Amino acid sequence: MQKQTYIAAIAASWIAMAGSPAAAQDDTLCENGGCTIAMDGNALLASASRLIEAERYDEARLVLTALENSPELSTQTNLLMGHVAMRAGDIDGAIGHFRTVLNEQPGQIRARLELARALMMAGRHSSADHHFRLAEQDDNLPEDVANLVRSARGLIRDRRGWHLDVEVGFAPDTNINNATDTQRVDLVAGPFVLPLSLGENSRAQSGIGQIVGLSGGIEVGLSGDVALSIDADARFTNYSGGDFDDLSGALAIGPEIRFSDRNRLTVQALANQRFYGWNDAQRSFGLRANYQRVLNRGARLALAVDGRRIDSGFGDQFSGWQMGLYGTYEQVLNRSLIASATVFGRRDALRSDAYSHFEVGGRIGIGGELPLGINAGVSGGVSRALYDGALPLFSVKPRQDWRFNSQVQLGLRSLRVLGFSPTVTYSYGRTDSNVSLFQSDRHRVEFGLARYF
Repeated sequence: MQKQTYIAAIAASWIAMAGSPAAAQDDTLCENGGCTIAMDGNALLASASRLIEAERYDEARLVLTALENSPELSTQTNLLMGHVAMRAGDIDGAIGHFRTVLNEQPGQIRARLELARALMMAGRHSSADHHFRLAEQDDNLPEDVANLVRSARGLIRDRRGWHLDVEVGFAPDTNINNATDTQRVDLVAGPFVLPLSLGENSRAQSGIGQIVGLSGGIEVGLSGDVALSIDADARFTNYSGGDFDDLSGALAIGPEIRFSDRNRLTVQALANQRFYGWNDAQRSFGLRANYQRVLNRGARLALAVDGRRIDSGFGDQFSGWQMGLYGTYEQVLNRSLIASATVFGRRDALRSDAYSHFEVGGRIGIGGELPLGINAGVSGGVSRALYDGALPLFSVKPRQDWRFNSQVQLGLRSLRVLGFSPTVTYSYGRTDSNVSLFQSDRHRVEFGLARYF
């Protein structure tokens, strides 16, 4: 009941704000005992609005259908068609109309709020909260509507829920084994340096991978302010021959505590497993704590710390402990974009000093919705890794790396096939190391179809 109350209140507020369309013009011509009324587009919109207020939805739909070939009135028509669909119980149809408006005008706040409440009614709480958050950033949002939005987001958080993302695709990759492209490395034996040529199998190899990915989560309420949070994901990349096939999975489970609408803490046990070339490559177990605070309408701060035990299938020298500290700041921009900045520090304390290291770095990015139904994002990062000891035979000094990464992603949310939308992602990674064996760079383009439940 509380959910319906908030939704109805938001709808009523927007209907009141929208008012009637621009002044309408109609011409009445009477002759030979009959009258003909000629109405322009604005008059039809005004008529449809009155029919909706009178709850005569079928008649309103007929009037609005007459405006489908009037592109200059597309925004108002789709908003009213979405409202009619909502009142008729066609939630999916309403979502489609509101998305059409946002495909053309990502900054259209009324359409975004209408979409958010439609998603909320459909039980798609995570998506609804995302759109409420974008709309909440608008400084021109009336205070009564802003209060209703905050209440709706609080209700979403209290109701808990689930989400599932599915992705399939393929990815041409210049370095599927993440190896060096250097043709020769130096072997160090005391005072002697001996050049060693690397064979083709020891150097970077290119290929095209077929990808399947699943990611999901669920929250189960335990009490008013405590829920059980479960997150899981799996990803498989298949390459010809199978030597570089990569399968990984992760599971996180633990309580989430909400101290207020603005503060929450999640503590989860972690388990990860990876197979590479169908060999047991790595497994890990640990704990993660994540604290999030909403700073204002459009800003959020997150702090996370984790620690885990790593057991490597490639040798005991790669086994040990990993600990990390992460901080992320997010800010909504222009009512349709989210900018973020992350800094991190990580320590790998492994059995071999040659592979134990500290790494510190950061990453910035921005992404969101653009006109024409395009989703876009761009990000980049840099980090510095300093190792504890030298790697015998390859260096007399401990390894030191600069690591760079960048990504550009485009998606076409306006095109859907069985609920899947096309995406393309370009990624670049580069490692500059004082040990030539670890010099590498990698270009990867992933073409995919993604669906978000």
